[in-house]
Amino acid sequence: MNIKGYFQDFKVWPRAQADIERIKTIWHECLDTYGGPYLFGSHAGLADAMYAPVVTRFRTYDVKLDAVCTAYCERIMALPQMNEWVEAALAEPDHIDEMDAEF
Repeated sequence: MNIKGYFQDFKVWPRAQADIERIKTIWHECLDTYGGPYLFGSHAGLADAMYAPVVTRFRTYDVKLDAVCTAYCERIMALPQMNEWVEAALAEPDHIDEMDAEF
């Protein structure tokens, strides 16, 4: 996950696109079934937390979404916990020496 990254018009691989379509279907089914604005109703829950990194990846890789999924992503990104997480990620250094170690 790369909060700092943004790759406009990123070309999504076909297999990844199939995963994206499945996620969109899950989101639509949950939002329709439980009435939103979160996956299982009126309060953000564990399922929304699980999909929070997916939301950030969709943003990083400029994944085109329909209006319903775009609105859901915006709701997730507007959560206070997400704002805190993003702020902390943005404050991290771009280079971490420990990550240069050979494995």
